[in-house]
Amino acid sequence: MKKSIFIAAAFFASVVATSSKSADLTLCWAAWDPANALVELSKDFEAESGHNMSFEFVPWTNFADRMLNELNSGGKLCDLMIGDSQWIGGSAEAGHYVKLNGFFEEQGITMDDFIPATVTGYAEWPKGTPNYWALPAFGDVVGWTYRKDWFERPELQTEYKDKYGRDLGVPQTLAELKDIAEFFQGRTIDDKVVYGAAIYTERGSEGITMGVTNALYNYGFEYGNPESPYELEGFVNSQGAIEGLEYYKALYDCCTPPGSSDWYMSQAIDAYRSGLVALQMNFAFIWPGVNADENVGGDRSGYFPNPAGPYGHFAQLGGQGISVVSYSENQEAALEYIKWFAQPAVQKQWWELGGYSALKAVVEDPDFASSQPYAQTFLDSMAIVKDFWAEPAYASLLLAMQDRVHKYVIAGQGTAQEALDGLVEDWIEVFEDEGIL
Repeated sequence: MKKSIFIAAAFFASVVATSSKSADLTLCWAAWDPANALVELSKDFEAESGHNMSFEFVPWTNFADRMLNELNSGGKLCDLMIGDSQWIGGSAEAGHYVKLNGFFEEQGITMDDFIPATVTGYAEWPKGTPNYWALPAFGDVVGWTYRKDWFERPELQTEYKDKYGRDLGVPQTLAELKDIAEFFQGRTIDDKVVYGAAIYTERGSEGITMGVTNALYNYGFEYGNPESPYELEGFVNSQGAIEGLEYYKALYDCCTPPGSSDWYMSQAIDAYRSGLVALQMNFAFIWPGVNADENVGGDRSGYFPNPAGPYGHFAQLGGQGISVVSYSENQEAALEYIKWFAQPAVQKQWWELGGYSALKAVVEDPDFASSQPYAQTFLDSMAIVKDFWAEPAYASLLLAMQDRVHKYVIAGQGTAQEALDGLVEDWIEVFEDEGIL
């Protein structure tokens, strides 16, 4: 048994004593690599607590529909829910999640111990207030993976510098990223035609929104007037935001593989691992798998944060918090799991298994940045995050953006200004229906 497990066991003993009998707990999350790591991690909880853990994992493309339906119906399937960051407002307002303030205070758990952006993104509602409905569970952010081995080829370095007047390396701006993607588009490498970039274009769930915001934010897009949050006109559709949407369409048009008009996380992973693209936009959760991949892993790949734009430097926040479902009949045991999971020793092991801890004690450890090839990029990326709406009506807000952006970027319908003007109208209608405006 590892030393960290002995520490966790000792810390956990007082909590176990409060439970009178073992329980069968079901934890609900998305079906992806980090979920497999959590299953492995949770074996220690089972051994220490006497509770039995089951898991309900649903593919990302169906995750929101499946789990929000479960919550909205008052279902008892899930005792613990690792719900997406955008759900926090609706789940708090509807009473789906147990408010955790009292529990945190009793157990000595403080949100000051977690990365601030993850507390705001995953735990708080209303935003900016000390009202907590989740414990930050999995820090995530959109970043980039690149074929470092291709970038280092002397003949490509020479050709690129001759053409662009700078070295072929990690792009510092979105404009430089587009240049690199264009440079690789249609090029033959090792007798195979390759393409510039795999980016998010998916229409059905949240994909293109999670992609395009990485350009919009850095061109000046805002969700509203900082002084008047639901004043959208001139912020959602500012001149900078229009330029950002035009940039994303230009990147799609010039530099993506054929047939990539409906891609999200899994398609981007497949394209990169198969050697089809030089650059991959994706959430940070993929980096452990890339690093271990027999085709592109190790020194063949590198990682960098979303580059800056002309008016800002941000990246789209991903990740989730873990909540106790209010309809659970095993809330006491579920809270035990929250307490166990929050321990520094467990969080350190979570990182070692491939999970992304949001605990400061883990990510601020002097050895963290060098612990994995992508660790520093994770830290740099989490320092520039911005998130989508977390309003109770977030689903309606998301559907409107998916529709407007996909029609312009992928289908080529209308102009960027028309798309964003229409989005303002859509969002105002949503807020009017909600009684906010």
